Amino acid sequence: MQHSAKLQKKAPLGACAAILAAAALWGVIGLWNRRLMAGGLSPTDIVVVRNFGGMLLLTAVFAVKDRSVFRVERRHLKYFFGTGVVSVVLFTVCYFTCQKLCSLAVASILLYTAPSFVVLLSALLWKEPVTRRKLLALALTLTGCGLVCGLASGGWTVTAGGILLGLGAGFFYALYSIFGRYALAHYDSMTVTVWTFLFAGPASLVLVPGSEGLRAAVSQPELWLTAAGLVVCSTVLPYLLYTAGLSRVESGRASILASLEPVVAALAGILVLGEPVSAATAAGIGCILAGVAILR
Repeated sequence: MQHSAKLQKKAPLGACAAILAAAALWGVIGLWNRRLMAGGLSPTDIVVVRNFGGMLLLTAVFAVKDRSVFRVERRHLKYFFGTGVVSVVLFTVCYFTCQKLCSLAVASILLYTAPSFVVLLSALLWKEPVTRRKLLALALTLTGCGLVCGLASGGWTVTAGGILLGLGAGFFYALYSIFGRYALAHYDSMTVTVWTFLFAGPASLVLVPGSEGLRAAVSQPELWLTAAGLVVCSTVLPYLLYTAGLSRVESGRASILASLEPVVAALAGILVLGEPVSAATAAGIGCILAGVAILR
């Protein structure tokens, strides 16, 4: 309870900065994905590259840097099963399946219901206060995500199964902040991140079907650097940063701050890929930034 009480105070600037940095690194994932898909990889292949590659990198680094992260109690493995399999892997399975059944905009906005789930679960589990400021931030970021993802443009496809899968993606995505909070009560953020990928890596091989594209990519050395960038910059580093921030910030607030991700994704598309800027996109970016700003 004492730890929870500390988190309810004004969030430390450094912790918020770590979460925002993580969101920014997640936001540029599309740049890596575009190049990998152009090389023949499918979205599910990329999930395997991210999770299994992240596991290999973290294992190699900490085997040299600090082997103490590998020592955890057996009774706590359930938390890492939660962060690694239930959250990281299952949310991607639901998300990519939703993209097949619904428009990409619909899938994206359903994924960003995650902060709402985190705020609700945190209030139920740890009595985190649901303040007017937090509700306003939720409303602003959810509206902003909808505008940035293109819901206002129309022409989107919705199915009942797709909605359920999209909400499932948002729910499983949210559970990282929930299981992560339990794990952080016993271990530091680096240990939590390492064990998340020790579970997510092998589970990806089992639960996410690969394709010929993944095997063909192995013979393309020019894709190796792109895959390394994806693993280092948009997988391992943001999870380390987000988990470090989560250890010092309320789960609900952390999840809302991470809603900066679609803003960075939109800006990356505009600045790097030359995608057009619509009034709805600009308004959505403004809504998300306002929602993030009022939480400080």
